[in-house]
Amino acid sequence: MDRDFTILAIETSCDETAAAIIRGGRTIISNVVASQIDEHRRYGGIVPEVASRQHILTINAVLHDALRPLPGGWNDIHAVAATYGPGLAGALMTGLNVAKAIAWIRELPFIGVNHIEAHIYANWLVTEDQPDAPEPQFPVVALVVSGGHTLLALLEGHGRYRLLGQTRDDAAGEAFDKVARLLGLGFPGGPAIQKAAENAPGGVTLPRAWLRDSYDFSFSGLKTAVLHQIREYRAREAALQPGAGKRSASAAAESPLPPTIVARLARAFQESVVDVLVTKTVEAARAFGATEILLAGGVAANLRLREELRRRAPVPVRVPPIALCTDNAAMIGAAAFYRFEAGKQDGWDLDVQPNLPLQAE
Repeated sequence: MDRDFTILAIETSCDETAAAIIRGGRTIISNVVASQIDEHRRYGGIVPEVASRQHILTINAVLHDALRPLPGGWNDIHAVAATYGPGLAGALMTGLNVAKAIAWIRELPFIGVNHIEAHIYANWLVTEDQPDAPEPQFPVVALVVSGGHTLLALLEGHGRYRLLGQTRDDAAGEAFDKVARLLGLGFPGGPAIQKAAENAPGGVTLPRAWLRDSYDFSFSGLKTAVLHQIREYRAREAALQPGAGKRSASAAAESPLPPTIVARLARAFQESVVDVLVTKTVEAARAFGATEILLAGGVAANLRLREELRRRAPVPVRVPPIALCTDNAAMIGAAAFYRFEAGKQDGWDLDVQPNLPLQAE
């Protein structure tokens, strides 16, 4: 397919309103993201109704900013793409319906994109610091880690996926958010825990859920282990208070944790998550003869995960820039290009699928 083929891509699966222009499946002409973090921080997490309303308010401005670098504006667009799942139903509907309307009015092909697949395709995009980076060569093992998804997949070609393992409960990013809340670090949890863990003293070791003979993950028990550590610390502190009793225990439960305790638990939690993710990914790469490991998703921005995976991997590890790890529309455009090149496009009846799995076609 012509490497000048240009796609307008839209992403509204959760709390970022994003639009991008992607040329040839790899070149980023523009990539605009309007974050809603400040809107949701006051609630300690994503509120679906708030997210949906904010997408409606923001989508027009984001689209205009994305189109600005094109000399011919709309006339330079050859196809339109959008996320149709997985994600929040109301949020997905905004981007999907806007994209379909644009494609219908301008008589352009429309391509629906799986959000998880798109995270993987962020590794196909070239950046200013590596403009000549070659495309990943199959077979590759992809580790996708985000707030809603944690999975390992084997890619044997474009659209040829084999799901190796996935989380049985909390996704890694979800666990980061919940533990950050327990530690009083706020939202979003990933960056907060990474910062708290920097140069933190050791002394605390948390369990790993290995789920032997499986590439699946589980982080719910790890979150519970952090909670037990906090409760044990507070119980010890209450026992040391003069006139220890119910009142002392109640006061200890409401008081903030000391920074040293927070740092130790943040470090131990991060080490546990990283150890399991890296170990299973390395095992999969060896077992299936992968030429590369692709890291993707919001948690791929975690520096400790990047460093440890690169240190232990038997093959090269490809990681997108941090701006392409979190939700964005450039990755949607990249995935859409290779879908369209393979002869796939969608009709006006395509609906949102909030629980859409990663699957071969």
